[in-house]
Amino acid sequence: MELKTIYSKFLECESVSTDTRKITNSTFFVALKGENFDANTFAEKALYNGAKYVVIDNKAFYIDERTLLVENSLNTLQQLANHHRKQLKTTIISLTGSNGKTTTKELINSVLSKKYKTIATIGNLNNHIGVPLTLLRLTKDTEIGIIEMGANHKKEIEFLCSIAAPDFGYVTNFGKAHLEGFGGIEGVIKGKSEMYNYLNENSKMAFVNLDDPIQIEKTHNTNKYTFSQVSTNANVYISSVEANPMVKIVYNEIKIQSHLIGIYNANNINAAIAIGTYFKIEDTEIKKAIENYIPENNRSQMIQKNENNIILDAYNANPSSMTVALENFFQLSEAPKIAILGDMFELGDESHKEHQKIVELLLTQPEIKVFLIGKHFYSCKQKIKEIEFFETFEDFSTTLQSANFNNNLILIKGSRGMALERSLEYI
Repeated sequence: MELKTIYSKFLECESVSTDTRKITNSTFFVALKGENFDANTFAEKALYNGAKYVVIDNKAFYIDERTLLVENSLNTLQQLANHHRKQLKTTIISLTGSNGKTTTKELINSVLSKKYKTIATIGNLNNHIGVPLTLLRLTKDTEIGIIEMGANHKKEIEFLCSIAAPDFGYVTNFGKAHLEGFGGIEGVIKGKSEMYNYLNENSKMAFVNLDDPIQIEKTHNTNKYTFSQVSTNANVYISSVEANPMVKIVYNEIKIQSHLIGIYNANNINAAIAIGTYFKIEDTEIKKAIENYIPENNRSQMIQKNENNIILDAYNANPSSMTVALENFFQLSEAPKIAILGDMFELGDESHKEHQKIVELLLTQPEIKVFLIGKHFYSCKQKIKEIEFFETFEDFSTTLQSANFNNNLILIKGSRGMALERSLEYI
């Protein structure tokens, strides 16, 4: 079936989904295949639940004219999203990076929505399926789309840019994330810089943090709009940054007090300020947008429980984000302190070395009680009074049940697969 025909059917629908559990009346359902499932088998169920059309790539599940048979459902979803994006006048801002993507995306959306009709990536639906689904949520009334792009190997950002065709791009940073897939930190830099390559080749603009030498190097010949905490020559100069523990910045003599913990979040805020400034958002509105943003989903959340102050940053972790989180934790004046840390995933051959580096960093702060959970940290086990090692969360939970934490400042951080937010049940 031709793409234009499929697109005309899509326009008749009110929503798009790849999940039969999220179908409402007049949904456009795309049946995808995975390693452990084949949504073609749910085509009939999707129609019964209210889907107006179903895209399938297995003719054995054809029902009637409401089933649109294609060669490959995933390719069709991606092509459809790109086609839809080209029909609209929506400005697209794409962002990627090793750390801070989702928080930065939420801040940018909070700022730009003060003046424009925006749509942003929901949660972290930022891959080869999530990006198309976000683009297909755009309407003719959407003025700006903010598209988060994630990647764990080279050429992925290049591919996502070919779908989203961004007008602007921002790379939050280049850190030690997904080292296994990228083949090391140089692979990370090359992979994330695919965003800049696209912007260069298509005469688009990058937002650039002048305090990051890699960003400066990789955008040498790029049309850019800049921000900095150091250089007054930047388009946007942030005159003051502090965190105790919430980040507070001063821009244009306006004090902005955020609800974000850690000095590492300053760049995320500064990027939102710069992008808001470029799009002519009033300074007072930028201030309101940032001050009203409350983090959630286990990202830099401050929680009070049983007389303990808890920094819950358990959505994800890699060596770069773990290091800055700990360095921020170390400088906070509140005491006593407890760190509950979980394994960092997808580090490949670098895993043991990177986990050992975190252990060594923790040894510089012997006054902090530390619990390390997971097989990677457990492989670094040594007899240290201040640090306890647990191979599994279940092992740790037994200790946690008998612990009596009162009036502590507690940091909880680990990779998503560790699900360390479970610790809250025992504190």
